[in-house]
Amino acid sequence: MLLPGHRLIPWKPEGEVLIGSAASKMRVAIGSDHRGSTLRHKVLVLLEGLGAQVVDVGVDGEAVDYPEVAADVARRVSDGSADRGILICGSGLGMAIVANKFPGVRAAPCHDEITAEVSRRHNDLNILCLAADILGPRVADRLVEIWLRTEFEGDRHLRRIRKIAELECRNGCCHNASPRNG
Repeated sequence: MLLPGHRLIPWKPEGEVLIGSAASKMRVAIGSDHRGSTLRHKVLVLLEGLGAQVVDVGVDGEAVDYPEVAADVARRVSDGSADRGILICGSGLGMAIVANKFPGVRAAPCHDEITAEVSRRHNDLNILCLAADILGPRVADRLVEIWLRTEFEGDRHLRRIRKIAELECRNGCCHNASPRNG
């Protein structure tokens, strides 16, 4: 279910999506801790099927503290080497907390179609955090598809994203990249 009056942006077969005003192949960094590794592998299949360029920084098998994985993905989004990131742990919460420590990163857990859509449309979320302990693979795939296909609306939301960036600068975390559509 999407918000009334909203629509998904069709995924181009060759994996091209609109990023700002230029079409380019989406670069997605994905990572998980040990609790999210099974779901990460399922999401990887989806991403590759959609034609995304994927960098997998997750772990398999061994227990790992999620901050290292979250920092790796967030750093890639922050420095522009990845357009977006996906982080998967038990709840999605710890990964989001870590990712949001990086300049220009806007990360949040999404648990349903509405939060996945609004996170992009209104907040230009660039890191999606998923809860492996809560979401099944079909729901997770649906959330990822919605999140990847939904464009940032800009307009009044862009003004708010810029205010977030100003707060980052005031707190010593300036970021050179501007929000999309800006």
